[in-house]
Amino acid sequence: MSEALGNIVDELGSQMKKAIAHLETELTKIRAGKASPQMVDGINVEYYGNPTPLNQVANVTVSDARTLSIQPWEKGMLGPIEKAILAANIGVTPSNDGQYIRLFLPPLTEERRKELVKKVNAEGEHAKIAIRNIRRDSIEHIKKQVKDGLSEDAAKDGEATIQGITDKNILLIDQHCKDKEKEIMTI
Repeated sequence: MSEALGNIVDELGSQMKKAIAHLETELTKIRAGKASPQMVDGINVEYYGNPTPLNQVANVTVSDARTLSIQPWEKGMLGPIEKAILAANIGVTPSNDGQYIRLFLPPLTEERRKELVKKVNAEGEHAKIAIRNIRRDSIEHIKKQVKDGLSEDAAKDGEATIQGITDKNILLIDQHCKDKEKEIMTI
C-alpha cells in the first residue's frame, strides 16, 4: 500500500472512531431507568450572565438507582439550575429542598421505553450516515490519487480495505444500539 493510500486509510480510521465515540456519548445521555450524571450533560445554566455547563456550577451525584442529587456550589444558583433543568425538558421535574435539587426518575412505562428505543435507533442511523459519508470521502480521495498516478490495482485494494473498515464500524454501531435497547427494555 502506498504512503498516500496509507494516510487515507489512517484518516478514515480516526474519523470513524470519532463517529463511534460520539454515538457512545449520545447513548449515555438516553436514560434507561437508572439515574446517571450524564443525563444532565449538555444542560447550561445562567451563571453571572454566561451560559455555563451544569456540572461546572454544581456537584452532580447519584443518590440511589432512581435519584440524582445536584448540590450547587453557591446557594443562589438553586433557582437558575432548577429553571435550566425544566427548560432542558429531560422528562424529570426537579425537587428543590433549599440545599439540593433532586431529580426523582419515575419507572419507565412500556410506551416510554419504546420511544427511547426509537431514539436509540435514530442515533444509530445518524452514526451510520456519518460512517458512510467518511467512506465516500475516502474513496473520492483514492480516485484523485489514481488521477495523480496511483495504479488501478492499488486503488481497488484501498477501496476494499476502506469497505472492510466501514463494515466493521457499522457492525459496531449495530451492537451498541442492541446493547442500549436491551438495557432500556430490561425492567
